[in-house]
Amino acid sequence: MTYCLGIKTQEGLIMASDSRTNAGYDQVNVCRKMHTFTEPGERSFVILTSGSLSITQSVITLLRNEFKHGKGLATARNMYEAARAVGACVRAISDLDRDALAKDEYNFNIHLLLGGQIKGEAADLYLIYPQGNPICATEDSPYLQIGEVKYGRPILDRGIDSRTTSLDAASKYAMLSFDATMRSNVTVGPPIELLQYRNDSLCFDQYRRFGAHDSELDLIHARWEQALRRVVDDLPTIQFAGTLEDLSLLQATIAEP
Repeated sequence: MTYCLGIKTQEGLIMASDSRTNAGYDQVNVCRKMHTFTEPGERSFVILTSGSLSITQSVITLLRNEFKHGKGLATARNMYEAARAVGACVRAISDLDRDALAKDEYNFNIHLLLGGQIKGEAADLYLIYPQGNPICATEDSPYLQIGEVKYGRPILDRGIDSRTTSLDAASKYAMLSFDATMRSNVTVGPPIELLQYRNDSLCFDQYRRFGAHDSELDLIHARWEQALRRVVDDLPTIQFAGTLEDLSLLQATIAEP
């Protein structure tokens, strides 16, 4: 399984991904899901991938070939055009492989998160679907997820505010989101890649890879659990006003004609 996350703040972007890929619980491998495309001082993109490994590798290879030859992402004038360029590559691979996959009842399964900035334009964050069409993060929905999204969503809903959350705080929320996901789903796990992009830097100079036994990753997990237990202990004690017998008597009274 996979979990990838992008967060858009007033200060920049957070992009994070796990590195697990599997074909069942007994066949778990490690594969990088974060891919960067940079032209220093001009444009910087990061793409996170989920879905069929063969499809995602084909799409990334096609994007790199285009970028190398000054096409696709290399010519996009803004992040919407960049998202469309990624979508065009998804459609190209779909035209090559979808019918053959369908014959053996395999879905054309790929989702991508695209974050980055082009000089003179605003940084932005997009999700690209298997059909190649994109959606953009907004002020009301400042984060986008792909893969195993449900476990890591509640902490983001409670904590992320596009107007007030700092870039450093967003990185912490991203790690807590991954911590919750890894705790509840064994198929999502380290290495975790975390990239913090500050607006107008046009380079990726804030990157961290957390291995399986990373001391800081373990510390985040331990302190979060300790803090959560302290907060629960500080909550008001729930007051119980009656007994189960009282409830049964009340229900019987209501049921009488």
